[in-house]
Amino acid sequence: VQLVESGGGSVQAGGSLRLSCTRSGYNFSAGCWAWFRQTPGKEREGVASSCVLGPNSYYYAYGDSVKGRFLISQDAAKPTLYLQMRKVKAEDTALYYCATDPWVQSGQALSPRYTYWGQGTQVTVS
Repeated sequence: VQLVESGGGSVQAGGSLRLSCTRSGYNFSAGCWAWFRQTPGKEREGVASSCVLGPNSYYYAYGDSVKGRFLISQDAAKPTLYLQMRKVKAEDTALYYCATDPWVQSGQALSPRYTYWGQGTQVTVS
C-alpha cells in the first residue's frame, strides 16, 4: 500500500487549502484512513478520520482543534482522501500525514496506530 499526499504549501491566516492523499496497492473495503499532523518536538496529532461503516457509509471524526474549520472527504473510486482546511491559523502549521489501516476501528481513528503512512506534505500558515 502506498499513500501520496499533495496540496501542501504556504497560506495566509484565515485562508483555505485542500490536501489530497492518493492510495495505491490494496484497496480496503473496511477500516479507516485519516489525516495527522506533527510539528518538531510534539507528538503526532489526529486531525480528521474517515472510517467505513458499510457500503457508501462512513463515520467521520475530527480533532478538537480543527472542528468546524476542516472537512474530511473521500472519493472511493480514485481512491483519494481529501482534507479541506478553512480559516487556517498559525497553529495549523505542521507536516500533514495521511494514514490508512483496514483494522483500525472508528473509536481509535484519531490515534496514530496505523500501519500505512504517507511521506507527508508541509503546510505553513503565516
